Amino acid sequence: MTDGAVDPIAVKLGHLFEASDTDRDGSVDWSDYERLISRYLDGYGIGAEDPRAHALRAAYQTYWSELLRQVDGVDRLSKEQFVVANQAARATEAVPQAIFDVMDTDGDDAISKPEYKVFLEAWGVSDLEALNVFLELDTDDDGRISRGEFIGAMRDFFTSPELDSPASLFFGHIER
Repeated sequence: MTDGAVDPIAVKLGHLFEASDTDRDGSVDWSDYERLISRYLDGYGIGAEDPRAHALRAAYQTYWSELLRQVDGVDRLSKEQFVVANQAARATEAVPQAIFDVMDTDGDDAISKPEYKVFLEAWGVSDLEALNVFLELDTDDDGRISRGEFIGAMRDFFTSPELDSPASLFFGHIER
């Protein structure tokens, strides 16, 4: 943007980069996603051979391959490369679908507050933020996050320019 305005989607993607850099080395590579996948599986008590674990790993591998395709010739992404790659990548709902299936431990096709708290803990988001974010994502106020609410919010995270929308809060409140 030539007028000095900040691109809100780039701001959100920068926030996602910080959360995705699980070893805090200033770049994101496949090992960061392996750690994140392990956090999910450990947090939800899911074994590595569970079909949900396989689906989650496959979805993240596809996502990672798509990011790398956008920045030819690298196997780790700086923050700038991560933002650019995500902006150019072909959107897919495979990752949010797989995450939802892992989170929905009781199989009721909805996410409860305790199930959502584990998700945020995997990403390093505090307990206080977990309750606030949960309430924002539960757009129909039924005390649960439906699959539609979750998938829609995840999609909006990558596409909506609103920094204060529920979808922008997945990884905590974003500092402008």
